[in-house]
Amino acid sequence: MESPYKGKTGLKRVWSALFYSLAGLRAAIRHEDAFRQEVLLATILIPTALFLPVSAVGKALMIASVLLVLIVELLNSAVEAAVDHTSLDHHQLAKRAKDIGSAAVLLSLLNVVSVWLLILLC
Repeated sequence: MESPYKGKTGLKRVWSALFYSLAGLRAAIRHEDAFRQEVLLATILIPTALFLPVSAVGKALMIASVLLVLIVELLNSAVEAAVDHTSLDHHQLAKRAKDIGSAAVLLSLLNVVSVWLLILLC
């Protein structure tokens, strides 16, 4: 059985999607400590990238690497919420899903460090 919300099309669907997305951002800010920390980091790094004397492409890569952390963290938080909704019992597959999501966040953070170092030092 499909969701009743899937019937929306055109601008009505886009409008609804915007509000679902904003609700998701509010939920992440309200309930996810790691996301709040990464948003704080982004509020420092993004303006810094804009003012650094690097090329436009360098600025774009620096900002994109920071935004990627936020995207990956949102996806990781969604996986964790879905796993916790399914069961709070300890289960090997639940642990694996959460650990893999955490690893994705770690790699995105390492990507920020790599991109910024390469642009600033090369």
